[in-house]
Amino acid sequence: FGTRRLSLSDQVHQTPADMFSQPGKEAKINCFHTIPNYNQILWYKQTKRQLQFLGYMYASANPEDGAGVKIEGSAKKDENCTLTIEGLTLSSRAVYFCAASLHSATYH
Repeated sequence: FGTRRLSLSDQVHQTPADMFSQPGKEAKINCFHTIPNYNQILWYKQTKRQLQFLGYMYASANPEDGAGVKIEGSAKKDENCTLTIEGLTLSSRAVYFCAASLHSATYH
């Protein structure tokens, strides 16, 4: 039957799975992918009410204004991208996730 081919979502990895911290501190979440040619990492914050785009890493970091985050590292295959949530508050409680994509001018 052969081996099952990995779906693209199986090739995006995020750590840690969960985290607890204190108000005023910062939290760091790491993401990397193993998808050839993909060169962009996008970060999101999900609460019960909404999905918020926090920013992305392409050739450089591009956090959204007012998102209160820092994005560092690389979006290339097998390299790490880190999201830092600064100045934690009760409203920081959420699910954070990353997505990998292929950044191409032809897609715009």
